[in-house]
Amino acid sequence: MADVFDVLARDHREIRAMLDELADGADGADESRLVLRTRMTEQLIIADSRHESAEEMYFWPAVRKHLIDGDVLADRGVAQEQEAKRVLARLDQMEAGHAGFDILLRAFTAAARAHIDFEERQVWPSLRSAVTELEAEELGGLLSIAENAAPTRPHPNTPGTPGVQKVVGPAAGLVDKARDAITGRDE
Repeated sequence: MADVFDVLARDHREIRAMLDELADGADGADESRLVLRTRMTEQLIIADSRHESAEEMYFWPAVRKHLIDGDVLADRGVAQEQEAKRVLARLDQMEAGHAGFDILLRAFTAAARAHIDFEERQVWPSLRSAVTELEAEELGGLLSIAENAAPTRPHPNTPGTPGVQKVVGPAAGLVDKARDAITGRDE
């Protein structure tokens, strides 16, 4: 079974790859490339929305529980995620040809890379030392399950607290998936 660090590392690799691919296609895009960039951005929004929702349900509470400075680290991480949701919600309303699209995408890219770096370099080493192998595996399982039921769109007005995410997240996920099916948005 994948542990928490394996699950999160997989997500981070996927998100980084999407960001790289989107950055590569920013210049001189013709109409078909713009459509592709819009679809790629939808995939990024889906992946990041699921990832952050699951983290807010299980990862950050584990950080609070197991680390002496867990509240400070979790508050910083959740604040970064809330800001990312606001940017992604705006991006979700745009197509790649929109004048502000690349500006927002660059802002999100920089923030996402900084957030991933914060987690991997500042949070993971301490958490790795603080949890047992079994706890890390259980947390990885919870994250995987949560991601499957999580929203596919950012919900910046939903608090990033675990209780709210556990109640609202799956319901928002169902609504998002129905909306995706109606609009033809790939998941």
